[in-house]
Amino acid sequence: MRINRVELRHTKMELVSPFETSLGVELFEEHIMVRVDGEGFSGWGEVVVEPTPSYSYETLTTAWHVLKDFLAPAILGKELPTVKDALAQFAWVRGHRMARAGVEAALSDLYARSQGISLSKFLGGTRDRVPAGVSVGLQPTIPQLIRTVEGYLKDGYKRIKIKIAPGRDLALVQALRKEFPSIDLQVDANSAYTLNDIAMLKKLDDYNLQLNEQPLGYDDIYDHSILQPQLTTPICLDESIYTLSDAAAALALGACKIINIKPGRVGGYTESIRIHDYCMKMNVPVWHGGMDESGIGRGGNIALASLPNFVMPGDISSSKRYYKEDIVDPPFEIDADSMMPVPTGPGIGVEVRMDRLEKVTVAKLELKTNA
Repeated sequence: MRINRVELRHTKMELVSPFETSLGVELFEEHIMVRVDGEGFSGWGEVVVEPTPSYSYETLTTAWHVLKDFLAPAILGKELPTVKDALAQFAWVRGHRMARAGVEAALSDLYARSQGISLSKFLGGTRDRVPAGVSVGLQPTIPQLIRTVEGYLKDGYKRIKIKIAPGRDLALVQALRKEFPSIDLQVDANSAYTLNDIAMLKKLDDYNLQLNEQPLGYDDIYDHSILQPQLTTPICLDESIYTLSDAAAALALGACKIINIKPGRVGGYTESIRIHDYCMKMNVPVWHGGMDESGIGRGGNIALASLPNFVMPGDISSSKRYYKEDIVDPPFEIDADSMMPVPTGPGIGVEVRMDRLEKVTVAKLELKTNA
């Protein structure tokens, strides 16, 4: 495969409703779409950066720079038989995992399409449906939270994850358990607590939670190893896990019992699969997190989540959960069993609607070979 063109698009898509976490409130989702062309085929990927360095040190500005000046030039004009060969061209780049993941996603979509197979099959997926859940942001009031969760349950979601933050935690869980005593319920703090909050975190054990996601520092593993033995609720690590080495260290230290895998956070499908395989070997369940992706990124998420050890429902909700109009066709929808069908068409299995993509494009850059 000879790569002859790379296109970058800074997109800004309005969310259906504000999404609040302990990190702040989002009204729009701004990402970078990557298109890679070669030998008559095109592949798409999504760089899940944000304008500010809140979730990650990477931002739209840094990712655009790395993509434009290093990653795209590294593959342009070269004969690259496999995705592995393509990734080797910029293996020397340290960090910048979200930028690298977006390029790997586009390359994987491209190579899968060129072979006429689905991205799920290309990555080694084994299932035709994957369990889906929904993530609920912080709500203005408890009654509003109950109404919001009730709406998602009516939509068919069976797993509910709510965001929590100091002072907005125990009362929310208590109210939901009273209203919905048997739902599959999780909480996600996005690193909002410290070991000084152990007393409160222990109280959450009384509410039969599936997991408590990333309660402590975003770059911490050690403190979580102190916290987990004091809780009956399994800790799930997200922000702390960037590599297979991090995952192995966290499990060896007893810092968590579940791991959330996000390709953007760990640097792409290759590292995601390494973490997935290791956790499966260790009998540790994983699930697929989300970064409010458009249908481009969501298609890749679903394909990856079709691997066998993604046994817990992921944050791969229907397109309409986040956007009134997605930029792919057809949009993604869960079925009556709270499962997301895995596309079987070539690549990500959906087509990018260029007319819709143009409407949400803030900036565009085209990089081509001279030949």
